[in-house]
Amino acid sequence: MKRNRGAAVCAALLCLLSGCAGSTGYAQQNTVALVVKSTETEFWLSVFAGAEAAATEYNLTLTITGPDAEEDYETQNQMVDEAVRAGAQAIVFSAIDYENNAAAIDAAAKAGVKIVAIDSNVASDAVSTYIGTDNYAAGQMAAQAALDRVGGMLRVGIVNYDINSANGQEREQGARDLLEASGRAEIVSVINTLSEAGYSKVDTATLLREHPEINVLIAFNEPTSVGASRAVEQMGLEDGVFLVGFDSNVATVDALQEGSVDALIVQNPYAMGYLGVESAYRLLSGQSGDVERIVDTSTQTVDRENLFEVDSQKVLFAFDSR
Repeated sequence: MKRNRGAAVCAALLCLLSGCAGSTGYAQQNTVALVVKSTETEFWLSVFAGAEAAATEYNLTLTITGPDAEEDYETQNQMVDEAVRAGAQAIVFSAIDYENNAAAIDAAAKAGVKIVAIDSNVASDAVSTYIGTDNYAAGQMAAQAALDRVGGMLRVGIVNYDINSANGQEREQGARDLLEASGRAEIVSVINTLSEAGYSKVDTATLLREHPEINVLIAFNEPTSVGASRAVEQMGLEDGVFLVGFDSNVATVDALQEGSVDALIVQNPYAMGYLGVESAYRLLSGQSGDVERIVDTSTQTVDRENLFEVDSQKVLFAFDSR
């Protein structure tokens, strides 16, 4: 009885000395801020699901913020500053603007915050790891999807988003290089539209009216793909224009089945969110040696022929699975 009572007293003293929180017995949680481009699309909702799963697994406090518009890097910079002032110890970040987001990230790192980049990188040496798609390779996948499925000469229109977003520009460069190397493709025109389906629809329709020779369209993210598919459908060009889009949601998958989209380059946003928060945890817990500098999440081409295969269904509807 005396030995048991003495052990209990020692345990209580050890708990107090090691910083146990009151009567709960749990150490204070680390705080991770996830600051992204948008909070609206299904792509980002899948990122959030992965991030929340990792936060639960590693006992982290997680905050999620993002601007209303994917072009609003100034608000995103303010959100980074607010996260630092609120006590975030790590920031998981997807940059709207490769250059113009850098100063905010540098300032956060100077304040002692660990930085993880996901989806779209930023021009800062403070980034410990980048987790996301190999965007150059994904752009090449989009071009290859068209080259493999369209015979003869390809006359290509490119529908991209913010010209200062690193991932969009890397995807475009990958597509350009492969199309030019093929010897049977001409890039007729490139447009940069706002990353919102309504704007993409209007701008894609204008592109197609001005260049009726276009027989291939490539759109490089979820909102531009949705807008481009709606333009193709509205203009009745399903049989004349081969559209390669990016990412999956109800609209793009329906369009793939119905014919206004012909192939999708599908990323793994759930993994980006999960691995981003997991990497933040490792950095905060002194496991930086286990954090790789670059982590390439999986990307897959889905078309009508493989749409209902198990592997395609897993990537199209990976919202709640790692």
